[in-house]
Amino acid sequence: MINTIQNAKNQIARLTESAYEAAVKEGILAAGAELARATVEIPKDLRNGDYTTTFCMVAAKKLGKNPRELAQILIDHMELAESYFTSVEIAGPGFLNFRLSDRWYAETVAAVETDGEAYGRNDTLAGKRYMVEFVSANPTGPMHMGNARGGVLGDTLAEVLAWNGADVWREFYVNDAGNQIDKFARSLDARYQQLIHGEDAVEFPEDGYQGDDIRALAKAFLDENGAAFAEKSVEERHSALAKFGLSVNIPKMQKDLARYGIKYDEWFYESALYADNAVAETVELLTKNGYTYEKEGALWLKTSEIMAKNLLAAGKKQADIDKLELKDDVLRRANGFYTYFAADIAYHRNKFARGFDQCINIWGADHHGHVARIKGAMDALGLNGTEHLDVVLMQLVKLVRDGEAVKMSKRTGKAISLTDLLDEIPVDACRYFFNAKPETQMEFDLGLAVREDAENPVYYVQYAHARICSLLRTLAEEGYAAPSVKEVDITLLSDETERALIKTLAVFCEEVRLAARDYDPSHINRYLVDLAAAFHKFYNACHIRGEEESLLRARLCLADAARRVLANGMRIIGCTAPEKM
Repeated sequence: MINTIQNAKNQIARLTESAYEAAVKEGILAAGAELARATVEIPKDLRNGDYTTTFCMVAAKKLGKNPRELAQILIDHMELAESYFTSVEIAGPGFLNFRLSDRWYAETVAAVETDGEAYGRNDTLAGKRYMVEFVSANPTGPMHMGNARGGVLGDTLAEVLAWNGADVWREFYVNDAGNQIDKFARSLDARYQQLIHGEDAVEFPEDGYQGDDIRALAKAFLDENGAAFAEKSVEERHSALAKFGLSVNIPKMQKDLARYGIKYDEWFYESALYADNAVAETVELLTKNGYTYEKEGALWLKTSEIMAKNLLAAGKKQADIDKLELKDDVLRRANGFYTYFAADIAYHRNKFARGFDQCINIWGADHHGHVARIKGAMDALGLNGTEHLDVVLMQLVKLVRDGEAVKMSKRTGKAISLTDLLDEIPVDACRYFFNAKPETQMEFDLGLAVREDAENPVYYVQYAHARICSLLRTLAEEGYAAPSVKEVDITLLSDETERALIKTLAVFCEEVRLAARDYDPSHINRYLVDLAAAFHKFYNACHIRGEEESLLRARLCLADAARRVLANGMRIIGCTAPEKM
């Protein structure tokens, strides 16, 4: 796809290289300058030019020239005809500053039209298979705000990677085995028997799940099965209760996430790892590789040894590593049951076995200490987790309304769940707000999210799109359909706000690339606000209706290009681009 910013940078590199080679050919400059070391950037102060290169400052010493002297030699040998640039000037200690021509502006608008819904896509990650595992909420209770944020970040990151050409797989890991399911069953059992025998007759487990959702599930199980299970064995009753609870909770999670605009390629069940004997096999492989030992009847992973080895390889000093007081992890308890960590290692081994080039996990910041441990376990299995497993850590979410922290739902009087949030806040606002920079703690302002004014960023962006659609409808009724770039004279778009809007359109391709590179899809949010602002500024400064026809059509073409890019950006982050508001 067409990226006119990158094309401009590449052209400056070629122009500079050609000028240098021409000067070498004339004997003015010596051969051997390292052209690849020079950078081409967009300067912060555009009054000095649209693009700048540091070539002269990088190469001057090697060529025995003053940077400004070298810059002048290159300018004297540079041919800008048929290029994207009208001029090149010397600035500061030896920068070469280039100014864009009408050709670049025309090609940028044309690229938006030509690529259409694909504008912004690239093939940077073509041929790469990525798995993004996200949310993976405990199925024993409602999804919370951390899950709400992780859902958006994971889903949007997956989309960004796909826009960069990757083959992307979205996965939810269902923890339907282990200690939490045992606790789930014991909690349900206590509530079930309390319903039958009376609340005072049955003691509730100290570590049990206290939520009203457990009471509701126990009541539903009693309604469906009666009191018959009270007479069955504990094992049979717990198995039936856990199975029933999961049969209710997991479909509800799937429904809520689908309502949130999130669909997975696979819901992978932890229980499948035990059914396939994958956990035992994984632990056996770690033992075979020499990374386990037995102590007090339990089997331990030499986590401290693995992590220390990786830290040394990364350049850490042994003295600093010793201060970390690294600890080993239990894989199999003395009672013969495998730990959650053992199952997690087996699950990640399964991911690698499926042939993904890169596996990405979206985890809460409270899992920080687990990152190096799981990567190290992959290394111990010979799977190079250090390189092929990435973890995006997201900070906590704080809900506020009118400047006050909010923890309870007005409707239910309980902790706010994803379901409660979606009942109060539109999905578009939820997805936009939660797609914030992962490593920053965020405040979700419930009042702001439903406001219909420029203070609400999602409303501001959607209003820009709707405003353009309204303009297109009005002018179509007056006989002016949005024209193709080929039918207009883009050189008429010479106003500062018009040029600024076109430059902003070009930036979209870069932001899509950077969002994937940084694993930070919030690049798109920030870009969309900038694009909406650039359009509003253009619209307020440059009349369209009532202008001379050639100018009207050129401006209408530009407005339509802005509409296309706004829609593409909103599509990436999973928000709608309404035509009316």
